[in-house]
Amino acid sequence: MTDPAATVAPVSPSPATVAADYLGRVLKARVYDVAIESALERAPRLSKRLGALVLLKREDQQPVFSFKLRGAFNKIATLDATARARGVICASAGNHAQGVALAARRLGLRAVIVMPTTTPRIKINAVGDLGGEIVLHGDDFDAAYTHAREIERRDGLSFVHPFDDPDVIAGQGTIAMEILRQRHGDEIGCIVVPVGGGGLIAGIAAYTKALYPHIRIIGVESEDAPTLHDALAAGRPVRLPRVGVFADGTAVREIGHESFRIVRNFVDEIVLVSTDETCAAIQDIFEDTRVVAEPSGALAVAGLKRWLQTHDGGERACVAVVSGANMGFDRLRHVAERADLGAEREMLLAVTIPEVPGSFKRFCEVIGTRAVTEFNYRYSDAGAAHIFVGLAIDPGSDDRNHVVHAIRAAGLAVEDLSRNEMAKLHVRYMVGGKAAGIADERLFRFEFPERRGALLKFLDAVGTDWNISLFHYRNHGSDYGRVLAGIQVPAGTREAFAQHLADLGYPHVDETMNPAYRAFL
Repeated sequence: MTDPAATVAPVSPSPATVAADYLGRVLKARVYDVAIESALERAPRLSKRLGALVLLKREDQQPVFSFKLRGAFNKIATLDATARARGVICASAGNHAQGVALAARRLGLRAVIVMPTTTPRIKINAVGDLGGEIVLHGDDFDAAYTHAREIERRDGLSFVHPFDDPDVIAGQGTIAMEILRQRHGDEIGCIVVPVGGGGLIAGIAAYTKALYPHIRIIGVESEDAPTLHDALAAGRPVRLPRVGVFADGTAVREIGHESFRIVRNFVDEIVLVSTDETCAAIQDIFEDTRVVAEPSGALAVAGLKRWLQTHDGGERACVAVVSGANMGFDRLRHVAERADLGAEREMLLAVTIPEVPGSFKRFCEVIGTRAVTEFNYRYSDAGAAHIFVGLAIDPGSDDRNHVVHAIRAAGLAVEDLSRNEMAKLHVRYMVGGKAAGIADERLFRFEFPERRGALLKFLDAVGTDWNISLFHYRNHGSDYGRVLAGIQVPAGTREAFAQHLADLGYPHVDETMNPAYRAFL
């Protein structure tokens, strides 16, 4: 006879039990050997503009300019003497790597840091300065992670996971402990947290909900990296086929399993934000603090702004975690270009006017005294002219609709390109007239790892059997290069070309039907 006890499924701990467990873990976490208690400070400009009390938790003030050292140190501090003697290893392209290197140096341990070959030099140098043994491997985090686990097994090192570990989660949870010490929980309405692998929000959510269940925990993700959003929808962690790389600190394909076990019970909402909104939030933080947050570090502010569009902040404080400020200088150009679009202070338009004398003047009369931020035109057709124009608009107003309506009322065709990624990444830098007589052209937007030889490899692969009729590459200061390519694909070769793209393996978007392409390229 079968033992009935053997057939009973294990009972998952209740949310209250999980919260109580992590409350204890956070209270006992060791972080202050390396971390400081970061400031919780009012953001006066944001507060006034949003009509709510906005408080910024300044994790950019940490010695490595990110919260990551909290969890890294707590994990390493829990290792026994034998494990410490062997050393630690991690895989990271940035903030976690610096946290592990600093923690290991403080405890006198060997630290091996596996980083993708695409990692910016500024981050590699920072890890080296902290004493980490750097191993460069692979084009992305997944390749680096796999290699790190191989070295772990070979050398007997202890792996320090960037987010999916109870000790790491507890270390990150000390941020919530500080917030609730710096501001009484009854005075806080919500805590807004950026989400990548989920370690940060898991620690903050579990600790907060154990003490103040009324405080709303709001997670924020990039629209092109909805790791937690999709996991909650599916009821389990899911692996995304790809993620956007702009907010590289949160560009994780799959939420941590331990993280998900916690957050599914304690996170109240998930907000998705665009690249432009993130850039606008970087500017918002700078205007209140004079600190340039990295994209992932600004996600919480971007999400709070989006959330307050549909919610009343009330009299309680809204806390946004500024999680890091490891911003490469070469990315500032891209941020500055996109911030006004994200804050809805600028709109981009494609306007078609008759190619006759006086058309420019008539168009300028339609837009009136509005500030023109950009104006691109080149003759291409005897009948019509296509203008790429940027206009300043008032945020929070109905300016956008008024402008489009006025132009159409004047009998001119207009397309709002403000949310057209191809137009913002490429077309605005390429306006110069359309070429005639190009048959079978298709347009694709590609991403490829930004490493030496990557562009040549791309050209070799794409240009072997098909003619490249248009090409635009621009470095936006990220780990990935972005290319816009027009490729002539005769009807009889379309199936072979589709297979070629699949074999190439670069993420791509077919932009052949994009209105910006039809108007300007």
